[in-house]
Amino acid sequence: MSRAEEATPRGEAGRQARREAHGQAQAHGPANAHGQAKASGPAPASGPASASGPGPRWPAGLLRSEIALTFRRWRTLVLLAVLAAVPVLIGIAVRIESGRRGGAGADGRGPAFLAQVAGNGLFLVFAALAVTLPVFLPMAAGVIAGDAVAGEAHTGTLRYLLVAPAGRTRLLIAKFAAAAVFCLAGTLAVALAALATGAALFPLGRVTLLDGSSLSLGAGLLRALAVAAVVALSLLGVVALGLFVSTLTDSGIAAMATTVGLVITAQILDGIPQLQAVGPYLFPHHWLSFADLLRQPVYWDGMAENLGLQAVYVAVFGSAAWARFTTRDITA
Repeated sequence: MSRAEEATPRGEAGRQARREAHGQAQAHGPANAHGQAKASGPAPASGPASASGPGPRWPAGLLRSEIALTFRRWRTLVLLAVLAAVPVLIGIAVRIESGRRGGAGADGRGPAFLAQVAGNGLFLVFAALAVTLPVFLPMAAGVIAGDAVAGEAHTGTLRYLLVAPAGRTRLLIAKFAAAAVFCLAGTLAVALAALATGAALFPLGRVTLLDGSSLSLGAGLLRALAVAAVVALSLLGVVALGLFVSTLTDSGIAAMATTVGLVITAQILDGIPQLQAVGPYLFPHHWLSFADLLRQPVYWDGMAENLGLQAVYVAVFGSAAWARFTTRDITA
C-alpha cells in the first residue's frame, strides 16, 4: 500500500477521534454538531453542510435543544417532583383535619383558599398555588435560571456553544425561553397534582367565587387554567434576575445560591411595614393578585400591575444580562 493511501484513513481516523472528544465534552445537541465542525476544519461556504447548518433553523433547533437539556437533568426532575408533592401533602392534611372536625374543613386559618378545599376539591388548585408561589416556585425558577449560563461555563461547554452561527444573543434568548418553559411546567405540575388530589379526596361541583357568585365546574376549570398561566408569568422577573446573575460568574452553585438569596431577600423586604413605599417595586409584591380571577367580574388592575412589573424586570435584567454576556471574555 502506498504512503498516500495510508494517509487518508489515518487522517480520517484522527478527525473522527477529535470529533468524539468534542462530542463528549459538550454533552449538548447543537453544541456537539458545532464541535465536530470545528474539529474537522472549516466547511466550504457553498457546500451542503453550510446550506443545512443551524443558522437558519436556530429558533426551533437551539430552543428545542435547550429545553431538552433542561428537562433531562436530574435536578429539574427532582424540582418538578417536589413541586407536585406539595399539593398532595396539603390535600392529605386537609382531609385528615376535616375528618377530625366532622367534614367542616379548615377553620379559616392558614393559606388562602384552604378553608374551601373540603367543600370543593378544585379549590386545592388555588390553595396549592398560593402556598408554592411565595417560596417553592420562585426558588425552583431561580435554580434553573441561575445555572443557565454559569453551569455551562463551569462544565466547560459554553465556549463550544458559542461556535454556533446563532451567536450569543440568540443563545441567551434560548436559555431565557427554556427557563420560562420550566416555570410553566412547574406551575402545571402543581396545578395538575392539586386537581388530581382534590378530585380523589374531596367532592367536585359548582365553584363559589370570592364575591359569592358561582360558576359551573367547567368554567371553574378554565379559571384554574388562567390562574396557572398568571402564576407562571409572575415568575419571569425571577428568571431574568437569575439569568443576569448567571452571566456574572462561572460557578453554577454560586449563581443559584445568589438568585435564591435575592428572592428570599425581596420577600423579606416586601413584608416589612416600614418599607411599604419600596414594596410595590419588588417583583413578589403583586404575586397573589391571581386571586382576582376568582371574582365576577374579574378585577384586572392587580394582575396588570403584576405583569407590568414582571415585564420591567425582564427588560432591565434581561438587558443587563445581554450587555454582560455579549461583552464577556469566555474562557470556559
